[in-house]
Amino acid sequence: MNHALLAAMAEAGETAESLAAQTGVDPKTAGRWITPGRIPQPRRRAQVAQILNKDVGDLWPDVLKRKEPAWFRQWADIEREAISLRWFELAWVPGLLQTEGYARATLAGETLSASTIDQLVSARIERQVVLNRDQAPLFIAVVDELVLRRAPHGDRALMREQCGRLAECATLPSVSVHVVPLSVGMYPGHGGPFILAELPDGGRTAHVDSQAEAQVLNQPDHVATLERRWERIRGEALSRSQSLDLIREAATSWT
Repeated sequence: MNHALLAAMAEAGETAESLAAQTGVDPKTAGRWITPGRIPQPRRRAQVAQILNKDVGDLWPDVLKRKEPAWFRQWADIEREAISLRWFELAWVPGLLQTEGYARATLAGETLSASTIDQLVSARIERQVVLNRDQAPLFIAVVDELVLRRAPHGDRALMREQCGRLAECATLPSVSVHVVPLSVGMYPGHGGPFILAELPDGGRTAHVDSQAEAQVLNQPDHVATLERRWERIRGEALSRSQSLDLIREAATSWT
């Protein structure tokens, strides 16, 4: 429990229901704010802190020691609150399904210090807790088969471990992993990776990656475009069981 938040609520005579009414969220969403690791989005944090007459850092100390890049924090907050995540990746294993070794390999070619890489890898691995918590979000990942066939720097052991991890995650009740096979040829996913998130209040938002900073898109027309693209990409992918067989075969191929 977030005892600091609970104490501040009791002191101010507020409940999850009253905070929800004043911040415009569902009472269940406000109720989750007292759960360890559940940090509201920045605007909600500021609203609650003002209502309770406290500093944000007093209520959620973790926001002061966050490891994600500043530009990524908005999406990390959305990811924690989402009730469903649909993630398409063309070139990498999705970050929430990566091993530490694979995550480190994705950053190896960047001009980053060793300490910065350690911090980024740690942040990525810590985000994965969302898939194992109570009331985990529905997580559907679609990856191109080349993700399973391309090893970082020829490291076969690393890819064997990563494919094994992917197969393990694919059996979680709230997780579904699908693979677009090489036999499909060209398909809409070649336009690049993206993530779609559904929030408890029914809102939808998207994360679009790029060679520079990624973008978080809230405009309904942009999100709708990506949702249509998702459906077309998902339609080219194998079923859940067929995909799991392919992932396991890929793991064996790296021995």
